[in-house]
Amino acid sequence: MSLAAALWRANADLASAARNHPFVTGLGDGSLPREVFAGYVAQDAFFLESFARGYALAIAHSPDRRGLDAFAGLLAGVRDELRLHDGYAGRWGIDLGSVEPLPATLAYTDFLLATAALGDLGHTCAALTPCMRLYAYLGQSLAGGDERYADWIRTYADPGFEELAVTLEGLLDAYAAVDDARTGVVYRRAMGLEVAFFEAAYQHGRS
Repeated sequence: MSLAAALWRANADLASAARNHPFVTGLGDGSLPREVFAGYVAQDAFFLESFARGYALAIAHSPDRRGLDAFAGLLAGVRDELRLHDGYAGRWGIDLGSVEPLPATLAYTDFLLATAALGDLGHTCAALTPCMRLYAYLGQSLAGGDERYADWIRTYADPGFEELAVTLEGLLDAYAAVDDARTGVVYRRAMGLEVAFFEAAYQHGRS
């Protein structure tokens, strides 16, 4: 079993917590209030800008051509996600330029950027991979759900997004030391921050 697969399996409890969170189940059955989703879109757009910077730092620290090319491709994928958010913002009147990040959002972005800035490429991959793998998992598990949030579901259920997740997992396997316990700690921290992100967006939108 690859390191990426082993880490995903070791964090199945957090993946399940995310899949069964009322925010995610509400996306699937269309019951999520629009104002909750609108708030999430704003927070996620803020988050994705930091996620993109994480990839940029990974490019800067890449020791070989494989890393340069792969992280550049992943960075382009984030731009596609941001265009999805721009579409929602345009349709629903969300001002993405004046987002006030929630504490859970800042906790996640600060963690990502601090990890990536330190320059250990294996740890950077461990911080970035859970987001990609989790969203691919959620999109695929929600495929065929209610049409209200079909654009979101289709984006993350798309085979192209799965390919990006697999690419990042391959980079994690390539650059992370198998015997480095810190890699697993970073991966689990990122997974926990994903669940906290959904919870914060859900609670804030309903308050």
